Amino acid sequence: MVPGLEAPIVTDAAFDAAIELMRGARVTALTGAGLSTDSGIPDYRGEGAPVRTPMTFQTFLASETARKRYWAGSHLGWRSFGSAQPNAGHLALARLEDHGILTGIVTQNVDGLHRRAGSRHVVELHGGMDRVLCLGCGQHYARQAIADRLEELNPSIDLNAPLRIAPDGDVEVDDVEHMRLPDCTVCGGILKPDVVFFGEFVPTETFHAAAALVRGADTLLVAGSSLVVNSGVRLLELARRRRMPIIVVNRGVTKGDSRAAVKIDAGTSETLTAMLEALRP
Repeated sequence: MVPGLEAPIVTDAAFDAAIELMRGARVTALTGAGLSTDSGIPDYRGEGAPVRTPMTFQTFLASETARKRYWAGSHLGWRSFGSAQPNAGHLALARLEDHGILTGIVTQNVDGLHRRAGSRHVVELHGGMDRVLCLGCGQHYARQAIADRLEELNPSIDLNAPLRIAPDGDVEVDDVEHMRLPDCTVCGGILKPDVVFFGEFVPTETFHAAAALVRGADTLLVAGSSLVVNSGVRLLELARRRRMPIIVVNRGVTKGDSRAAVKIDAGTSETLTAMLEALRP
């Protein structure tokens, strides 16, 4: 049993049907923000989620003021975002991989919680907030190293400011006029978190790795995604064209419901834990 969450007694016909589609099959999981809500990271599109207008890549590139505003908010958000812990849903998926049931995970999340939960084969479609990339030379940095440099350059940043965390680890900050930004120590280029911004495309090699995981599976398990983002929809369509059974676990309506063999309208933590209990050898 996954620590911290007792497996519920599930007798729902949809759950039983999902287990039959997973038993003895090679299963790949596609996960979204709904999986991380139990770790304290809110969902962009869940019920009650505030309307947000995240910064686009084009705005980030075009304006130093925009970059200052983004880094100020992202730095403050990183304090809480980076301390989030894997929840029972993450842990259940990691154990399903340990038991040879799950072949891997394609995630739309940038929180790194699948890796921290122990999952080994993870394709992060939209990158990871724990890494920073130089747009000039491609050098990568650990996020904490850049956070330390940002604090050294800006000792007046209020790290005790009240935060309202967002799914991408950002918060709203307006007063950035005197802020100093770290640059790449190799080429002096612009740094950005190694995540796909709105207005950017998923790197081709990353999408190919995700598609290969789906092609190598017998069943696709969608967990905690409303399937609004195009990259997830493309993978769903790939599974549909290959006539793979699709299982959707999500609270509320998703764009994949009409294509799913089974839809379970429930929380991911309790459902994935129950699936682990039902399928473990």
